Amino acid sequence: MSTVTDPIADLLARVRNAANAQKTEMFVPYSKIKAEIVRILKEEGYITDYSMDTEAAHPRIKITNKIANRTSAITGLKRVSRPGLRRYVGAQEIPRVLGGMGVSILSTPRGILSGREAKKQNVGGELLAYIW
Repeated sequence: MSTVTDPIADLLARVRNAANAQKTEMFVPYSKIKAEIVRILKEEGYITDYSMDTEAAHPRIKITNKIANRTSAITGLKRVSRPGLRRYVGAQEIPRVLGGMGVSILSTPRGILSGREAKKQNVGGELLAYIW
């Protein structure tokens, strides 16, 4: 059995690979933080839907990729803060991704939020990833 040292990077790699391969469905192992990141992807319109699959031996998240005109809505993903180098930003320092066309995901004291929502609530935190 292998252990994953960075589960968020594993989630992003699986989503990136499924998007590049134009897969409509993918499964990722369940964790609370992954479920919150996938929720943000749905709210921002990067995926069609997601659901919990508890029929398997280990719980997992089923993600339905949004594909239009044979291309995925997700064109790129980048893990920013990683276990070897954490990156924190204040409420006024939250970066815009592709001039506002992408979304940043933050881990804040109020939970996992998108960059827009964190600016609205005037809260900073750990900058997890960029998605565009």
